[in-house]
Amino acid sequence: MTALAFLVSSSALPAADPAPQNASPLTPGSSLSLAEAKKLAFTRNWDLLAARSDVDIAAAQKIVAREFPNPTVSLSTTKINTDGSPASTRLGNSLWHRSYDTIAAVGQLFEIGGKRSNRKAAAVAGIRGAEARFADARRLLDLAVTKAYVAALQSTANVMILHESAASLRKEAQIAETRLKAGDISKSDRAQIEVTAERFELDAQAAEAAARNAKVELEILLGEKSPQGLWTAADSQEGILKTASVDGLTEIATARPDLLAARADLEKADAQLRLQKSLRIPDPTVTVQYEREPPDQANTVGFGVSFPLPLWNLNRGNISAARAAREQAALQADKVNAQIASDILESRVAYLAAIAKQERYAKEIQPKSAEIKKTVSFAYQRGGASLLDLLSAERNDNDIRLASVQATSEAIVAGAGLRSALNLPSTRSP
Repeated sequence: MTALAFLVSSSALPAADPAPQNASPLTPGSSLSLAEAKKLAFTRNWDLLAARSDVDIAAAQKIVAREFPNPTVSLSTTKINTDGSPASTRLGNSLWHRSYDTIAAVGQLFEIGGKRSNRKAAAVAGIRGAEARFADARRLLDLAVTKAYVAALQSTANVMILHESAASLRKEAQIAETRLKAGDISKSDRAQIEVTAERFELDAQAAEAAARNAKVELEILLGEKSPQGLWTAADSQEGILKTASVDGLTEIATARPDLLAARADLEKADAQLRLQKSLRIPDPTVTVQYEREPPDQANTVGFGVSFPLPLWNLNRGNISAARAAREQAALQADKVNAQIASDILESRVAYLAAIAKQERYAKEIQPKSAEIKKTVSFAYQRGGASLLDLLSAERNDNDIRLASVQATSEAIVAGAGLRSALNLPSTRSP
């Protein structure tokens, strides 16, 4: 079976080193390979950078979950006379010695019942989920870049084929001119050849516009701020087909990041449910205070504890919501697991069909079409074939060459989808 290559993402979370946003390598006339396109996408794609920010946010939530509640400090002074009676004591009349009642207290809330551990567990699961979603975004971006690059290659190949078909008919028109002078054909025959050549030229112009648009679409994925679509592809379809193989790939390499994200969400939902249940347990606040009230027992120390009474609010609503969220997360994990199996099966079927189609075009249909075109052209030059035979052979060969290019593109994309579904690295190790 034909070797098929493309680049797809690995599930590991890579260290992203953002490329300078003001220095674009995609200058007019520059060449770009598929590997270079993926490297640029992994460092500059806006959606991937946003996914990286989600990881940073989740890491910040972990810091928040690990923090202890801050203590509270209070200071109050009471029994200040306002009727003009003296507040002095035998100790004196300074602020420190007057009969004012001054209390300084420090209170500290203590979380019990596993609240802090459950909150930390939810935060850790949140980080794992964000990292897995980042890896999955990278996997999908890898596939998207492959599709966009192959689309640009196909459009460029279409332009070349249409120009070659037009040039072939121009050559036939020159031969027809000689036969016209010899009286073998009519002017209308030569005109039909020229019209068909003009049509191929117009189709080539339309294909050039499509090729540039395909390049612009790729530049958007690469995070290009001012896409122009003026670069040239360094790789060819044939080269990509020969760089790696997907033959014999049947098992998923490692757990797909979308499944890891779903499992992390389930773990987070479990921790959130435990947290909501633990919130039914009141948290005590321990207070230590110092009191000064001259003259008798001027300096005293007190201790206290307070906590809310769980009489009216038992957190039933939040517990029910957390339980429902946990059930949703479990269903989503099951759905993702089934979706992965479906993706692998569909991708394998699509790949086998695409590669069989590509091989048939490359080994059977296109060579036969080229031979028929050559034979009919030779016969027409010697008067052994009609103009209709010539034009039909030219059109059929043109259509088959375009279909062959499309079949090659479909084979590459189908193989890319299979590797992505299996969560395999971009290329096979030698």
